[in-house]
Amino acid sequence: MTNLPKSIERPGADMCSIAKAFGEGLCEEMKKHEDFYFFSPDETTSNRLSDIYDVSDRAWTRTIEPWDLHLAKDGRIIELLSENTLFATMAGHILSSGRGCMASYEAFLPIVSSQLDQHLKFLKQSKEISWRPRYQALNILSTSCWQRQDHNGFTHQNPALISSLLSKPSNRVNCLFPVDDVAAAAAWEFMTHSKDVVNLTTYNKNETPRWIDINHARFQLTNGGASIFRFASDDNPEIIVAGIGDIPTTEALEGIKIAKKEAPELRIRFVGVAALSYGAIGTTENKLKPNDFNDYFTPDKPIVVSFHGYPETAFGIFSHYASPYRLDVHGYEDQGSTTTPQDELARNHCSRYDIAASILERSGRYGYMRKFQDIVLENARYASQFGVDK
Repeated sequence: MTNLPKSIERPGADMCSIAKAFGEGLCEEMKKHEDFYFFSPDETTSNRLSDIYDVSDRAWTRTIEPWDLHLAKDGRIIELLSENTLFATMAGHILSSGRGCMASYEAFLPIVSSQLDQHLKFLKQSKEISWRPRYQALNILSTSCWQRQDHNGFTHQNPALISSLLSKPSNRVNCLFPVDDVAAAAAWEFMTHSKDVVNLTTYNKNETPRWIDINHARFQLTNGGASIFRFASDDNPEIIVAGIGDIPTTEALEGIKIAKKEAPELRIRFVGVAALSYGAIGTTENKLKPNDFNDYFTPDKPIVVSFHGYPETAFGIFSHYASPYRLDVHGYEDQGSTTTPQDELARNHCSRYDIAASILERSGRYGYMRKFQDIVLENARYASQFGVDK
């Protein structure tokens, strides 16, 4: 991908599009490999991936009318409103030595969970047969996430596939959480070069702040899946805050600002987590070692985690490294409505104010909970009245 920054002068100051970065990666891959196919329901444009139409049309074998757009008999974009059919077609193509990628709404991807189980079982068995080749990774882009469903609401909220895949002892699943467009470029490099695994990459399709440079992003994926964000960290920290996902990272970093406004003397370290795999931080072949975990998270300080999926999933992984008593994990709690982004986060107790309250309480600074609850309630009243965040 082009124009990837090797340094970030002001982290968080510039807005970027993770979706555009993946769109560029899809276009490059399709130009490079004639056997690369893109599989999607009728959501390619909705998921901000429509740049791919500049490289190929949608496959269509029936009559093409003059008013039809992006249709061709030799198209390599397979659009069909059936995740089950799309997944089966892509899996068959990849197991026939082809290349491909599938994208869909996060809420709909759990539909293919059982099919993914079968694919993982096949990969496991195939390694026991000498003449079986190595297969390109089965790559899935999970977007239109639960934190930004203000127009669809509760029906379009479900990060369950993350939990399902991370529970597989086969250890052939990487769940990637690029924090910005630069991290997305590093994730795409990883996805297209990996073999014999499933990569589930989760991101928000709307604009998000840019935090890290390309060297930092690549370091995360090759060195245990985590790193310290120095610009948001103090020496000798009293408490550690971790972000897993683009929106959770933004909320965590904003939560740090709020906590420090109330307690300027508070010393905090922020750790960004880019990948999770079975029982571990990091990828299947590059898991974070316990000693490295202690270097990042310290051996004994409290840890507040801001996670994209269900809290229990991240809690279970972090519990392999640290005492559960150190952990306070925020994530999706199956609470929702057709509401605003900040109100949606607050309903699930993972807004910046919830993070700030946890930071202050876990560091021994009490008495702020009521203040933050009042702010959240006022924001909710405002959102209900005007339909936007205050």
